[in-house]
Amino acid sequence: MIRRLLLSVLCSALIACGTTDVGETSRAANKYLWNASLETLSFLPLEQADPFSGVLVTGWGAAPGSSQQYRATIYVAGAALDATSLKVAVFRRAGNREIPAASATSLEVENAILSRARQLRIRDVQG
Repeated sequence: MIRRLLLSVLCSALIACGTTDVGETSRAANKYLWNASLETLSFLPLEQADPFSGVLVTGWGAAPGSSQQYRATIYVAGAALDATSLKVAVFRRAGNREIPAASATSLEVENAILSRARQLRIRDVQG
């Protein structure tokens, strides 16, 4: 119950920090950032995915070769293919607690998503 409440609050906070006007909330997420997020985090179970609001929430899982459990919330906040359109929150398990992962971990995930999104865009342009 507390986890769901925390997840709801986090999603609301991520949505609020990326919205600048009412018209922006009805726009679909950047398809390259969205697909890159799904691909990059494919090792984690998917709990929620809404490309229209841009919210992607994963369940707990470990990266290949790691025993550390992580989960992530991604918010694709705009149509532009750049870092300003992407909000990443990564959490890790510490015993029975859920704590934010190191900022370097979140940045690493963000960079991996941005890199993959650019590759997808180039692939589409080259046909």
